[in-house]
Amino acid sequence: MEFLLNYGLFLAKIVTFVVAIIAILVIAKSSSSKGGAKGSLEVTNLSELHENNIELMEHHLHDESFLKARDKATKKQRKEQHKARNKEIKEAAKTGELDSQRKPHLFVLDFVGSIDAKEVTQLRQEITAILACASEGDEVLVRLESGGGMVHGYGLAASQLDRIKAANIPLTIAVDKVAASGGYMMACVADKIVSAPFAIVGSIGVIAQIPNFNKLLKKNNIEFEQMTAGEYKRTLTMFGENTDKARDKFKQELQETHDLFKDFIRERRPALDLDSVATGEHWYGSQALALGLIDEVQTSDDLVVAACKDKTVLAVHYVQKKKLSEKFGKAAAQATDDVLLKWVERGQRPIL
Repeated sequence: MEFLLNYGLFLAKIVTFVVAIIAILVIAKSSSSKGGAKGSLEVTNLSELHENNIELMEHHLHDESFLKARDKATKKQRKEQHKARNKEIKEAAKTGELDSQRKPHLFVLDFVGSIDAKEVTQLRQEITAILACASEGDEVLVRLESGGGMVHGYGLAASQLDRIKAANIPLTIAVDKVAASGGYMMACVADKIVSAPFAIVGSIGVIAQIPNFNKLLKKNNIEFEQMTAGEYKRTLTMFGENTDKARDKFKQELQETHDLFKDFIRERRPALDLDSVATGEHWYGSQALALGLIDEVQTSDDLVVAACKDKTVLAVHYVQKKKLSEKFGKAAAQATDDVLLKWVERGQRPIL
């Protein structure tokens, strides 16, 4: 009797747990299916953040007497600046030139690209928001990190950056880690490309690879049929028997894509010697400078700190709402990455 009672309690706990999980999933599904905005724009004032960091550091560098005197002088200076600013705005309001009185801004975007460049969804929202409010004197800095990927995805991402250029807003691309292949396609849209000394730049080439299981299927007496209309509707295939004619056609398509890639870069960086760099090779930042792939060796941090002196620096980030399944998937992927990194560290093997 006691066994049955314990078993009943155990079964009740299991049922309660399962019902709770189902309820959570149902609520999450209903929330994600409701109407409304799919994402939101987040704006962080990097100028204020920079000033706060300096103030915090100075509190550890100077004594209380110095800080009090400095704060008093700063308040007086800001009061005078505020008074002068109010006078400028009043004068501008009389002449209808209020827009020209706004302090120039540097808008900072972050693009960390995946193989399919799905991040272009956020990028287009961020750029649309900037173009809606940008004025003369404003600039855009894109902190770019990508090893490239699908042609159409990165082609669209580059086209989004072209919207900034079309609006006559100076555009700088900063590469702290990597801008290769499709990533470099995006970078060459900019008025200026800067790179960290050991950032990877270039890889102006096209690659495609596909496994073929035809021999394995034949070995196991499995037939594969594929029907198309149009001689080149499908060239190489994973399961059928590939022909030399199909291979030649596929290579021709790769070459055409490479030529389009080179034409795109040639139009935007005409001084670049494409014959020497469009080989599919990549270079580090300091090497890329000598080849003309970039314009300066610098980090994005250097650019942001310098801009804080005479501009208001704003980081603009469009955040998409994620489904519950996507959150779980991202958490699982992050956990896997952490485990692999620990294994590498324990092996004590150099990565460079």
